[in-house]
Amino acid sequence: MPQTPHQRAEAELTAYGLTFPEVTSGPGWTITRALYVRKKMFAVFGEKAEPLDALTIIMKLPISAEMAEELPFVRPAKGWYKQHNWVTAHFGAEADILAEMETLKGWLKQSYMAVAPKKLGRMLE
Repeated sequence: MPQTPHQRAEAELTAYGLTFPEVTSGPGWTITRALYVRKKMFAVFGEKAEPLDALTIIMKLPISAEMAEELPFVRPAKGWYKQHNWVTAHFGAEADILAEMETLKGWLKQSYMAVAPKKLGRMLE
């Protein structure tokens, strides 16, 4: 069965994230999927009732959260998420998620480095 671009993007981002030191994948909240470093979540994929041709990604971006919020595919953060620099990117059916892969990989690395112990984060520099 062919995958949608959104499913391919999630698979590619997950594979990329799993190359980082001590990363595991597993369930996130309810029906979401997540990446963890030492049991600390640094990326969440999906949301409730999300179709196969859409993808929501949540990551911690302490360096570029403010800039990221200016992008059309980023939802405004509120409350705890905004206070702690977590960003929610949503790509609907019409969005070209594959065109944003380099940006998303950079964000995934930034999120990992923000959540991982400093020793592990330095291994990516």
